[in-house]
Amino acid sequence: MVEPVSIAHYRDDTLWAVVASIGRTTRVAEVFTSRLAALADRAWREQQVSAYANFLRNTTQPPPHYSVKPIRRADLPRSWRPLPALGFLHGKLL
Repeated sequence: MVEPVSIAHYRDDTLWAVVASIGRTTRVAEVFTSRLAALADRAWREQQVSAYANFLRNTTQPPPHYSVKPIRRADLPRSWRPLPALGFLHGKLL
């Protein structure tokens, strides 16, 4: 007999990730249970990057691009830690 799939279990496994990308390097910056919270965090991170736009123009490091994507808990690396909004300024994106 086949057991029915619980929708609540499916929802518990799916998260919304804010992903930071510089070139080919990507890293999950933060995870949220709701898409709206992830979109708000992405907007805040983009605002932080734009606030430092003049500083970034004087460096050779490109600013990150932030996007929101669904992710499963199992897809997060074991040693994953949230990425500070301006962590890329200290070389912490890699």
